[in-house]
Amino acid sequence: MIPSRIARHVGRANTIGFIGLGAMGRNMAKNLLVKSFANKEGVYEPGKVKPAFVIYDAYQPMVDAFLNEHVRAYAGRDIIPASSPAGVSRLAATVFTMLPSSPQVEEVYLGENGLMEGIQDLDATKQAESLFVDCTTLDQGVAKEVAKRMSALGAGMIDAPVSGGTVGADKGTLSFMCGGPEEAFVRAKVYLEMMGSRSIHCGDSGNGLAAKICNNLLLGISMAGTAEAMLLGSSLGIAPDLLASILNTSTGKCWSSELNNPAPGATPKLSPPADRDYSGGFLSKLMAKDLNLAVSASKSSSTPLPLGGMAATLYNTLSTHDEFGSKDFSVVYEYLRVAREGGLKKE
Repeated sequence: MIPSRIARHVGRANTIGFIGLGAMGRNMAKNLLVKSFANKEGVYEPGKVKPAFVIYDAYQPMVDAFLNEHVRAYAGRDIIPASSPAGVSRLAATVFTMLPSSPQVEEVYLGENGLMEGIQDLDATKQAESLFVDCTTLDQGVAKEVAKRMSALGAGMIDAPVSGGTVGADKGTLSFMCGGPEEAFVRAKVYLEMMGSRSIHCGDSGNGLAAKICNNLLLGISMAGTAEAMLLGSSLGIAPDLLASILNTSTGKCWSSELNNPAPGATPKLSPPADRDYSGGFLSKLMAKDLNLAVSASKSSSTPLPLGGMAATLYNTLSTHDEFGSKDFSVVYEYLRVAREGGLKKE
């Protein structure tokens, strides 16, 4: 529970909430904290309402770690742990969420002690000042339904999935693809710019997710194709750095070949995940999730995805192996290399 003495002195209109302090969320929240009220000069007057930063995560150690890192650094500013999503939306007018996928978004927004419950009993003015920004990559239909339910209470909401990975989250260089009302996007943009370098309004609710799913569909296909080309080149006797230099000055050039080449030693000046045992980066199991979302969307829209379907099958299979699923998705190269050697067992 939030101590009543703290709640009374928190200015809800200027308070930010953040839910989901995982690999992406904790760094996004850090940048939002540092670049919002935490870095302002001056001392707040005793007894006067003031802005705060409210956090929540279902896994308490993530909350504890965030508090341990930031509370001492910003003494005199309220960084408040909430006991539920509803507690966040009661204290903060602007709430960001970064969650694993559709089920968690439904639970956090619409479930018991969820964000919607937190604003149901507020007066109309406070409901109207509420803004929710969901940065999760999830099913577009779920996102639209959640936005519809929240907007029925007078709150603004946009979907704002991100591109840029954990490095972008840490450095504050993410790109946000946003769907929802223009007015809500304009309100959110000032905060998105604290966490990223670009935010794009893609249209109606759910359109940010549509853009993100299309981007990652292409990314998964291009990474699989780059891995195949690099592995074939290795099998035919071409050194990886030589082949990469040819691809990256030819028509085969793409982000996967140039900046995240999946073959170890292909781009030694860049030190991509392939040169670090595929650690860090965008996990294979998350790529599998996004490709599955694309395939699902293709079925509901009667859009053929022959390559996308094959890429989804490849990453779904790859992710059943513990040694690949939690590595950067460029590990598809290693998966194919091991398969070439006959070293994979079917599960």
